[in-house]
Amino acid sequence: MTDLASLPGLGPKSARWLNESGIHSLAQLQAIGAIRAYAMVSAQRPVSLNLLYALVGALEGRRWQDVAKQDRASLIMALDGYQQLTQMAKEDD
Repeated sequence: MTDLASLPGLGPKSARWLNESGIHSLAQLQAIGAIRAYAMVSAQRPVSLNLLYALVGALEGRRWQDVAKQDRASLIMALDGYQQLTQMAKEDD
């Protein structure tokens, strides 16, 4: 099992937040994906979009700053879409 804090762009604080959200390994992070992992963490505490960029960077082996520059708009749209879908699912229950 890979320590999440050892992934590029993630540190002890990010790893702790992921662990507190139920994500304990790289395999779990890969299965969940960056968008859902970010949503899980942000549901528990206020976090900046830099965490989303760091999660994408960690999964893709890229610097979070590069992710922020190159993929900011598409990630924000994907996050918005995910949040809308989860809100709709809650309303249907």
